[in-house]
Amino acid sequence: MIKIRDLKKSFKTKIVLDGVNLDIEKGKITVIIGRSGEGKSVFIKHIIGLIKPDSGHIYLDDKDIVSLSESEHSSILKRFGMLFQGAALFDSMTVAENVGFPLREHTGLSSKDILTTVKEKLRRVGLVGIEDLMPAELSGGMKKRVGLARAIIMDPEVVIFDEPTTGLDPVMSANIGELMLDTQKALKTTYIAITHDIALTFRVADYVAMLHEGRIIAEGTVEEIKNNPNPILQQFLTGSTKGPLQVT
Repeated sequence: MIKIRDLKKSFKTKIVLDGVNLDIEKGKITVIIGRSGEGKSVFIKHIIGLIKPDSGHIYLDDKDIVSLSESEHSSILKRFGMLFQGAALFDSMTVAENVGFPLREHTGLSSKDILTTVKEKLRRVGLVGIEDLMPAELSGGMKKRVGLARAIIMDPEVVIFDEPTTGLDPVMSANIGELMLDTQKALKTTYIAITHDIALTFRVADYVAMLHEGRIIAEGTVEEIKNNPNPILQQFLTGSTKGPLQVT
């Protein structure tokens, strides 16, 4: 569904992406792993067009979105949903207002129809009867679920997850993983996640790619990644302090 070809991006003298090549398969969960500061967030911002590359191509259904005009990009953007790292809920809005925000901004649905859709998406992520709560009244896991409900409110073709388990305990992280699997299977959506949570990666991924020093250095199924002898990959997976990755 998405093909990234020779993607390059630098900020002043710092090279962040140095020729990234990757295929994102439709209807699958692709997980991009890598250390903090390796450019994973910059990479996904390129996919949804928030950042333009210095060179390279990103094909969505064979259309190069890098060369689109602003109006063309706006229509493409509606095909994406995103769960931000901290859920990024508006503190002054209720849960229902947060989840329904994209519908109010981009559709002509009535308030009644929006609320009906909001309740359905909240039910999809396992939350019922919380529409009138404020974000401050939610646990970290509940905020993630509300953020996911908002990400899927417009039935996007692709949902991007930015560190979906950051700040969560192992049990809640596992719960988020199950939620990702359940919603992806039910909605048949393409999911892209960036994370350094190896347990989550092994739990949900159909395909895994490791970004290191601006390039994809290893990719494959979970089993292929586990058995890949690349020393950088294996040190990252095991969390060892000994190996080519330097601890600074």
